[in-house]
Amino acid sequence: MKHKSVSINGKTTQLDAEARDNLVDFIRAKGFTGTHVGCEHGVCGACTVIVDGQAVRSCLMLAVQAEGKEITTVEGLSPDVGLSELQQAFKKHHALQCGFCTPGMITTLHALLSHEPDADEARIREVISGNICRCTGYIPIVDAALEARQFYK
Repeated sequence: MKHKSVSINGKTTQLDAEARDNLVDFIRAKGFTGTHVGCEHGVCGACTVIVDGQAVRSCLMLAVQAEGKEITTVEGLSPDVGLSELQQAFKKHHALQCGFCTPGMITTLHALLSHEPDADEARIREVISGNICRCTGYIPIVDAALEARQFYK
């Protein structure tokens, strides 16, 4: 019998999930609670993680679909000590208030800037338009992303 596994933040773990379990619940059960559960319909973006380099709504993906894939949560984007450059830019620009949307915003923007380090303001706004933030008005989030671009080149 083949053992099913998935990599979360660079560490391989057994994919011990029921066929009906969604990825967000599996990830949180493994202790990665930075990934938030919001609408559970793929609309709010709070559950966004990176799957094989692409931003994915983990509430819409079944855990069993992650077999053999590399999952990166917001915890996996931080260095061992301190904050990533994108997280530092969020802090500098006051791009978070309540913090509920922040993990989804960070993972979404990391995926974007990893593929498009020269993304302009319009592109950044287009990509984060799928992530709901009720606190910041998006301006500081866009400013943080624009500043962080330099670290992805």
